[in-house]
Amino acid sequence: MNRSLTLAAACAVLATVALSACDRPTVVTTPAPTVLVPGPAGPAGPTGATGSTGSTGSTGAMGTTGNTGATGDTGNTGDTGSTGSRGATGTSGTDTTVIVVPPAASAPTN
Repeated sequence: MNRSLTLAAACAVLATVALSACDRPTVVTTPAPTVLVPGPAGPAGPTGATGSTGSTGSTGAMGTTGNTGATGDTGNTGDTGSTGSRGATGTSGTDTTVIVVPPAASAPTN
């Protein structure tokens, strides 16, 4: 039993010396950046109110009246024709003249 106590004490001393003899470097760990992933789109919002109707514009001004054109010149008066000759005196009515008019030619038919 004496040996087991000595052995346990020796192991404890060795563990303390071994741990204190090793200096471990300080490790600094940086947390990974947080990446936000967007979720699905939400429902559409309600339709907005209809805007008011605009006012009617004013009527434009009337344009000015154009100038009156110049009056044309009056034409010359035409020549007067000569007076016709007097007709012959008719007969006593006993002579009769017959005028025969031929019939009009008919158009050819195809």
